[in-house]
Amino acid sequence: MFTGIITDIGRILALEDRGDLRARIGTAYDVDGIDIGASIACDGVCLTVVALGKSPSNWFDVDISAETVSKTAIGRSGWQVGKRLNLERALKVGDELGGHIVSGHVDGVAEVIAMAKEGDSTRVTFRVPEELARFIAPKGSVALNGTSLTVNEVEGRAFGINLIPHTQMVTTWGDVAVGDAVNLEIDTLARYVARMRDWDARAE
Repeated sequence: MFTGIITDIGRILALEDRGDLRARIGTAYDVDGIDIGASIACDGVCLTVVALGKSPSNWFDVDISAETVSKTAIGRSGWQVGKRLNLERALKVGDELGGHIVSGHVDGVAEVIAMAKEGDSTRVTFRVPEELARFIAPKGSVALNGTSLTVNEVEGRAFGINLIPHTQMVTTWGDVAVGDAVNLEIDTLARYVARMRDWDARAE
């Protein structure tokens, strides 16, 4: 489990196709404190650490299945060497829950369709797949590229969020552009509320 509060910006150092895709990610995390098999959310995708190292700087390796590549923005936008990634280590008992509960299991891919400055902040509008639109509500939470964000407004398949300067500075959101594909994870609570409504509708 994660919280959607980004704690490091990693960088892809190497990619290798081994049937699955292996990625080496540079990080500021102390790799002495990371175990093989640990979970790290990389742009919102929960991935398992399979190797660690310190030369020339701290790094960890993850394997990404073809299924994960096809269902996430990894397949839409393509990871490339040098790309920056939002990183978050798994939640520990007693950690502060500063965002919302995030599983790291991406539900789909959203597309950035508009951006506009609003004071010092940036308003970003996304379009989502039809089957996910009903799970997104004004003032609700979503995880986008692993970042816990609050929905401002919803109109059909489109919804908007505001990025304050701090968020753009400490995440990769300062790099975002119209046309980008981003990983979307809907709020777990919204998923269960929708499920309950479906059951109630069937019972009527």
